[in-house]
Amino acid sequence: MAPALRVALGHQVLNGIAAALGLLFVTVLVRALGNPWAASVAAVGAIVCIPPDTAAPLRGKLLHLLPAALFGVPLFMAMQLLKPYPLHLALLLVPATFVAFLAGAWGRRGAPLAISFMFAMVFSMAVAAGSGLDWALVAGGWFALGAALYIAWAVLANAVLNARYRSQILADTLLVMAALMRTQARQLAPAAETAPGAQPLIGRLMQQQAALADQLQAARDLVLEAPRTPRRRQLAGMLLHMLEMRDHLLASELDLDTLRASPDQAGALEDLRRELVAQADAIEAVADALLLGRLPPSFASPDPRSALVDAEPGEPPQVALARSLRNRIGRLHEETRQLVALARGEVQADVAVVRTAWRLFVSPTSWSWKPLRVLRRWDAPLLRHALRAALAIACAYALTFVLPWKAHGYWLLLTIVVVLRGSLAQTLERRNSRVAGTVLGCVIAGALLWADPPAWSLLLVLSAAQAVAHAFALRKYVVTAVAATILSLLQAHMLGLGANPVFDVAERMADTVLGVAIAWLFAYVLPTWERGQLPALVRRTLLAQGRHAREALGLAQLDAVDDEPELGWRLARREAYDSLSALVQATQRALVEPRAVRPPLDALERLLAHSYLLLAQLTAAKTVLLRRERLDSERLRPILRASAEGVGETLAAPVPSAAPGPAEEAPLPEPPPVPESGHDDLTPWVERRLALADRAARQVQRDAHAVLAELAASGR
Repeated sequence: MAPALRVALGHQVLNGIAAALGLLFVTVLVRALGNPWAASVAAVGAIVCIPPDTAAPLRGKLLHLLPAALFGVPLFMAMQLLKPYPLHLALLLVPATFVAFLAGAWGRRGAPLAISFMFAMVFSMAVAAGSGLDWALVAGGWFALGAALYIAWAVLANAVLNARYRSQILADTLLVMAALMRTQARQLAPAAETAPGAQPLIGRLMQQQAALADQLQAARDLVLEAPRTPRRRQLAGMLLHMLEMRDHLLASELDLDTLRASPDQAGALEDLRRELVAQADAIEAVADALLLGRLPPSFASPDPRSALVDAEPGEPPQVALARSLRNRIGRLHEETRQLVALARGEVQADVAVVRTAWRLFVSPTSWSWKPLRVLRRWDAPLLRHALRAALAIACAYALTFVLPWKAHGYWLLLTIVVVLRGSLAQTLERRNSRVAGTVLGCVIAGALLWADPPAWSLLLVLSAAQAVAHAFALRKYVVTAVAATILSLLQAHMLGLGANPVFDVAERMADTVLGVAIAWLFAYVLPTWERGQLPALVRRTLLAQGRHAREALGLAQLDAVDDEPELGWRLARREAYDSLSALVQATQRALVEPRAVRPPLDALERLLAHSYLLLAQLTAAKTVLLRRERLDSERLRPILRASAEGVGETLAAPVPSAAPGPAEEAPLPEPPPVPESGHDDLTPWVERRLALADRAARQVQRDAHAVLAELAASGR
């Protein structure tokens, strides 16, 4: 399937269409009850509630949307009351901006609400002039009606489309997984072919692992909620298989350097590379089938383990490592086969596993004051960002009184709201997209208004622009910028009762350029460089890795009578991946920061690479431990206990005041030899993985301490 068609069939586009239809519903209904101006104000109420309206679980949907209306209505009315008094309005606008941006404390749920609160104030400035309490009550009443109608629409639409959203978000997750598998397949190419681009390939793998971690959590929240019906259990079972696939895929990175350096293994690696590509093709086929509502084709690729021959005593270590790699990719093949069989309805999901998983792995939907605890420190990134945004809005508002086009100063404020982000990297990305999108959007909107079309056609264009703006906000912001420009300008024209049918394109472009410049400038005011967040992220990673090691190597699994899910290990595994994802993203954002404040990127990259290596070693050991019938349990017990404690203690070692020099570093233990082949006992292989995990933990500890020491030294 073409990538464009996949985007068109995705949950974000469907959600955008639902939002646009809701806006159209509100506008048409209120137009029938009132007049065009009332319908335009009600439409603003709907637009304010749209940012937090995303594909979401049924549970908590109403609570997720209500803050946009509960805070938006009084903000809109207060702006109406104070409109004739510029100074008083500023005394509301600036502090309210600060408070609005504090909504980012609630993460992904809070960030859209900050936009909603700002939209309520900015679009209130665009409403045709009026004064007095009666005017504010009338305008606020229509605004509140529009917000209430839209929230009712959004809750109903989410309930109706929830089944489709589940399939679509799972399909998106499968596509991210397939892309990661294709990148991993490139790792199996011979060393001579990969040497020039080896580092970029590793960097891409880490970025894709981070993207997959984020996508999996979004899918968990929607797909794992209340799996009561067979279809829901089917999708939830497919998602749980993907979690296992991620582990096996990560473990398939082990021993590649040794195997690629051996010319005798080139043919075997090429076979495994083709197998990974075939698995990626099968995963993409399942994703396309989910998007199209069809059954995917069966997975016909043979299991790579079928080509294995019995191990012979004295065979070269490379042959034994190749056999181990083939086994790991074979387990990935088995997970792919089961996932395809689930998608085709040929097998049923494990009801007990699914029901247990959804209670533990779905994000909470209730609101709590606990996230605001981070504001107790002056250097809290959220607090500084809120102050930065308030100062930028104050500066822009003051400029509206000296600009020749001050009657439309709200556009300047709107540009700052959507461009100024919490980090310099995000702000720069928004800056470029906003300028390009606004230029094109201004041209389109100007042409439409110059043609003076009937009101009903403007309403249809406005709804279509809302659909596109909402659908691409997180996928391709330049598209959102084009659509949002058209939406905002048409809405402002309708709020102004059509007093200026000929639209001044140059004026809007100047507003945008100036607004972008202010946002860019204030990105350097009270900056929160990534180096300030990295110590906490590094410590979180060490803590998560240590906990994961203890859970993965727990002795209880040797005594288990079946393969019931080990929930403590699964939770620890999720935190390990999530902590690494946060560290990868922070490192990527630091790449565009000024050189003087950049963190030690080389040390961070080593830390990330060794952290993923530790995860892979533990995953490989965990996989072998599940084959208890081929293990010497009594022999393994003290080894597992010592390894779990040793890795935990290594990662919890205190941070030195300075990074050790090469002469001071304790030498790492030599990699253990490959066990002799020809034995049915897998215990030596577990021992080797545990030794390699201990070695990787020492590398992680060394890299983490180097990063923390350099950050501490540069901060003095």
